[in-house]
Amino acid sequence: MKTSPSGGFDRSRIDFYPDRSFSAFLFDMDGTVLNSIAVAERVWTAWALRHNVDVESLLSTVHGRKAVETITRLGLPGIDPAEEMRLLTLAEIADVAGIEPIAGAGRFLEALPSDRWAIVTSAPRDLAVVRLKAAGLPWPPLLIAGEDVKNGKPAPDCFLLAAETLAQPIEDCLIFEDAPAGIEAAETAGAAVMVITATHRTLLQTRHPSVASYDDLIADIAHDGSLQISQTRR
Repeated sequence: MKTSPSGGFDRSRIDFYPDRSFSAFLFDMDGTVLNSIAVAERVWTAWALRHNVDVESLLSTVHGRKAVETITRLGLPGIDPAEEMRLLTLAEIADVAGIEPIAGAGRFLEALPSDRWAIVTSAPRDLAVVRLKAAGLPWPPLLIAGEDVKNGKPAPDCFLLAAETLAQPIEDCLIFEDAPAGIEAAETAGAAVMVITATHRTLLQTRHPSVASYDDLIADIAHDGSLQISQTRR
């Protein structure tokens, strides 16, 4: 817990990782710094109906994963997953209605040192660019997109690549995620996790600290650039 100017404990804050600092913050995109659920579900629903795939079961699995991997797992006959992903991506790029930042995300990202954070998404780069711009978020100093790694989440490859590119140990990184696949990827990578629940419709069972948004989050930046995370106590 932080100390107050008088030297006592600062009871106005909640410290999620007391006595621990981080070398970098890594953020998933969809559901973590911006809300694109309406778009994703419109596009995936239309795709599922065209291919006679159960909509409800499909929508429960698409978040946080590469589209090509989701389609491949379905094993549909006569389907080229790469081509279907291309068409899905074009449809999502063309539809930005309802995309908005998670509350407080813009302020929080702007306050971070430019060499200490990255966006790490399963989305293709072109789609990530469109969505980040539509949400009006600060442009990330590093963007790791779906095509930058062979294995998508829940494999840890994307987070490991982000940490390596930032020249920071993954064990010293805090990963912000919202989806089970991303949380699993972060755990496998060996990083600490913060769960953002703004877009959750049901309670996610997790052992990690969870917050609804960035409205009350505080990143304390030390002289060496290391970061600590806390929340204003309401």
